[in-house]
Amino acid sequence: MVSVSRFDAAAREEWDRFIAESKNGTFLFHRAYMDYHSSRFRDHSLLFREGGKLVATMPASQHGPELVSHGGLTYGGILSGRQMKSAAMLEIFNVLRDHARREAITRLVYKRVPFIYHDLPSEEDLYALFRTGATLSRRDVSSAIAAAERPAYSRMRQRRIDKSGRAGLTIGRSDDFAGFMRVQEALLKTRYGVKPVHTAEEITLLAGRFPENVKLFTATKDGRLTAGVLIYESRNVAHAQYIAATEEGRELSALDAVFDVLLSVEYRHKPYFDFGISTEQEGQYLNVGLIENKESYGARAVVYDTYELLFT
Repeated sequence: MVSVSRFDAAAREEWDRFIAESKNGTFLFHRAYMDYHSSRFRDHSLLFREGGKLVATMPASQHGPELVSHGGLTYGGILSGRQMKSAAMLEIFNVLRDHARREAITRLVYKRVPFIYHDLPSEEDLYALFRTGATLSRRDVSSAIAAAERPAYSRMRQRRIDKSGRAGLTIGRSDDFAGFMRVQEALLKTRYGVKPVHTAEEITLLAGRFPENVKLFTATKDGRLTAGVLIYESRNVAHAQYIAATEEGRELSALDAVFDVLLSVEYRHKPYFDFGISTEQEGQYLNVGLIENKESYGARAVVYDTYELLFT
């Protein structure tokens, strides 16, 4: 029989060990990452045990009668041990439903982990969502490159890379997170009238906690920051979390230079490089110009799905 309990601080080390050994977890689910914004979210993460052994976890936050997996993360859902099988996942969802009823939770928003982040096939939750009557409520389109079958750059993209090579740029890893985030903030304010999800202080904090996972690569011209890409690196994926360039950087095609180094050198052997989503309005609007820019590097579609499950 599967049992469920809420996460508490006493389970922190056990939680982190399980995430590190799970078949679909990433560093985003370690407590040192999740807890950086704990003041903004009411944690309702769950641990599922069978015979006393931890077999699954679910990072989650509670928002009134709604449970979200997780409100502060791009993706989440059930994180499974490597022995997870379909029948066990069905039982986990039955236990989850009973727990929700006891806690007066009426709705689950389930943002599952995209397949490119899986170490092993991990779609038992998709079948369980179907069996329990969940509905697809949101689908965002990201763009990813598979290293094993990497397409060639488009002609336009290759010309811009060639141009950047003549610009005298210096490309490499940097710890100037504050300078990069200032460029990112200015770009987002000008184009969309919004702010980044993270502040410069938060990114610096997370990079300090996860130096092998949060990495900044920049292009500089005579010491001036012209472009950068902030990478979230997991076992199978290098994800471009933030991408930004100054006006000078755009003139010099500096981002093309950075991405060429990332794709051809730094992450040449990483199974996937994920450029991030190009959708807005909860997936209903596709930013065609943005996704075509990513596709010109050879990236193709990977969806980020969100499901809704009502507890009645």
